[in-house]
Amino acid sequence: MKPIFRSLLVALLACAAVTASAKGPYYTPPMSKTFTFTSAPAGAKVYYQGRLVCASTPGSASLTCKGVITPASKKEMPVAIQRAAYDSRLTFTFVKEGYLTQEVSIEPTITQHKSQFLFDWQSSVVCELQPDPNASNAYARDKSIPKGEAQQTVSRDAPGRTALEQTVIRWYFESQPQGARIFWRVISSIPAEVKNTNELWLGNTPFEETRSFNILGLTYENSRDVQIEIKVRRNGYLDQTKRFNVRQAIDQQEISSFFDLVKAEEAE
Repeated sequence: MKPIFRSLLVALLACAAVTASAKGPYYTPPMSKTFTFTSAPAGAKVYYQGRLVCASTPGSASLTCKGVITPASKKEMPVAIQRAAYDSRLTFTFVKEGYLTQEVSIEPTITQHKSQFLFDWQSSVVCELQPDPNASNAYARDKSIPKGEAQQTVSRDAPGRTALEQTVIRWYFESQPQGARIFWRVISSIPAEVKNTNELWLGNTPFEETRSFNILGLTYENSRDVQIEIKVRRNGYLDQTKRFNVRQAIDQQEISSFFDLVKAEEAE
């Protein structure tokens, strides 16, 4: 096999090669490969060799891989390849609160081309997490949570999948005088799960609309730690701000308030 052709083959297969021309174990040159991690439910941390490689699934990470094989006779080679696949496996640990910690191992596919062995690890790593029976039961603590929805996370990768996104909330705001501009933003005490946002324009008073919650990272369990801040502004009047707990809004299926605006000169 010509060196140029061999290099192209290695690049296409995204694998590493080792020559079986002598005795003893042989290691392939280290190679970089990008892995994608997904879990059900999403939001798991992924560790490799004790190091965090993915802060929250779905996600990806570029890792260094290398294979090891001990060449054998032609008759014993199938067993040697099988053993090499096991010895060259990559093991990833998925961790999510409320679920059992699980390990997922992927073995490379090893292909022999004359005196060369090509190692190819699959790039997609998937884990089906199992609830931890010893963990605190969110459903026992809060019977209003729909079954199976306690830790379902609002995500861009699966929009509209959670019960939160399908729950319709009535938004209603009125002010005196009318015509005040309404702004809203997310305030989170758990920014690692739900991020704070900047102010977004909602409309003018009087305002009434039905909409669902599509706040990224939100779950039924963490919704108590997230607030919606509503601010109204009108020229010549003082700004007014009110905050609403997201979980309370979900239970009531409404966020509403009346703002009695105060003239700026009256406050001086």
